[in-house]
Amino acid sequence: MWGGLVSTRTASWLPLSPGERSVAIEVLIHGPLSRTELARRLNLSAGSLTRLTKPLLESGLLVEEDAAATGTRQGRPSQPLDIVADSRYFAGFKITEDMVYGVVTTLRSEIAARHDRPLTTHDPEQVAALLQEMTAEFGRSFPRLAGVGIGVGGRVRDRSVVVESFFLDWDGVPLADLVEARTGLPVVVENDVAALIEAESWFGAGRGLERFAVLTIGAGIGYGLVLGGKLIRTAEDGRGIGRRWIVNPNGPLTPDGERGSAIALLTVPSICYQVRAALGRDVEYEEILALAAAGDPLTSRVIDESARGLGTLVAQIANFAMPQKILLAGEGIGLVDVAGPAIEETILANRHPLADPVVLETKVSDFHDWARGAAVLAIQVLVLGTYDG
Repeated sequence: MWGGLVSTRTASWLPLSPGERSVAIEVLIHGPLSRTELARRLNLSAGSLTRLTKPLLESGLLVEEDAAATGTRQGRPSQPLDIVADSRYFAGFKITEDMVYGVVTTLRSEIAARHDRPLTTHDPEQVAALLQEMTAEFGRSFPRLAGVGIGVGGRVRDRSVVVESFFLDWDGVPLADLVEARTGLPVVVENDVAALIEAESWFGAGRGLERFAVLTIGAGIGYGLVLGGKLIRTAEDGRGIGRRWIVNPNGPLTPDGERGSAIALLTVPSICYQVRAALGRDVEYEEILALAAAGDPLTSRVIDESARGLGTLVAQIANFAMPQKILLAGEGIGLVDVAGPAIEETILANRHPLADPVVLETKVSDFHDWARGAAVLAIQVLVLGTYDG
């Protein structure tokens, strides 16, 4: 059914030599940078750096910033180099079961616009047509669109084909080709958790770190480990990690996941299920957190158990992966605000007394953050000149 499409993939940030590309990437991720700092980071002589930056400045990709504006004031006045962030824009989409969330970002992943549309069908052709319409709407306001990134819950192959997505009922859908054929833009598709991790690794909490872990909590559990700037790939990617990740063998039994698993203890649906079973009525997650914060005994018990499960899970990640930082993200991270002391206490109880402290950062993410992650995939394609993850 899908065999007739021919990919039109091209990277827009071409041609650049390997040296020019390394300079541009360093400035993109870490800039603005003085020439001295840039040469030090890339182990280049002053002459080599001048040779490599000249075409980037002439093309308008790099710009010399005003020294006073960037706070440079010691010694001889200098003009730090920075990327022209609005030289190109990127569309990013997060597809859920019933909505498509879209953003436009700059070259530095700053969100410039948001636009959402309801998803009334899961037919791949019609979903691709909806993505084309949303891309066209973005393009009217941002004519320099250079690429499209799409995040999907499920397994993705070659950043192109949705191998399996349970909630969309997809099996082997070449989504990138379908959207490229309609938009004429380079398109990259990835698992939504992997996309979020790439964004945080390049432009967020993990920038500049060699070892960086991300744990997402929401409707499900997501986990990823970045080593040396690369996301580690496994056979479990997109398969619903956490169902057998047991953090408390005596924990609750819920309809999803094994007893005491990360899924059963931590996800928003599981927490709501436990409270509903006890109260006999539906209670929204935000209300559960508010009740627990106010000292309600029943919800406090559920939230405390979840918090201790999260602390155990964080400690396990720290013990075995030894990351420099762990980022907690997702719509379920409000748990940390309500039960932070229990989480911290459990982490310490499951770590060696002389172990380095766990550097923990939290980020409550909405679906536009996930869409931004997808846009970063498109930025990477443009900058690196490849679709390889």
